[in-house]
Amino acid sequence: MPYVDGFVLAVPKAKIEAYKAMAALGGKVWMEHGALSYVETFADDVPYGELTSFPRAVQAKDDEVVVFSWATYESREHRDTVMAKVMADERLKDGDMPFDGKRMIYGGFQSFIAL
Repeated sequence: MPYVDGFVLAVPKAKIEAYKAMAALGGKVWMEHGALSYVETFADDVPYGELTSFPRAVQAKDDEVVVFSWATYESREHRDTVMAKVMADERLKDGDMPFDGKRMIYGGFQSFIAL
């Protein structure tokens, strides 16, 4: 079953186009270096919860949209190999991130059901 890297972040609505361009490049780089899939999504139905929620998790402001994204790999070892190549790729070293990276949450997950 695939290994999954997931992340959630908040993008200012004024920077959505810049984020889309960055995500398109990121997806290309991840796939070229061996990811099995790469998905980027904008929140469409994510209510602000009383205790927990996607918006709360990234401290989303009123002028921001939540992004939930993931990439899949054959295994954690495969992910580690791909990520080393991605992090060394010069194409991702230029430019500023169109979001506050300090509020991004991310992690790796081992699948236990995949239908």
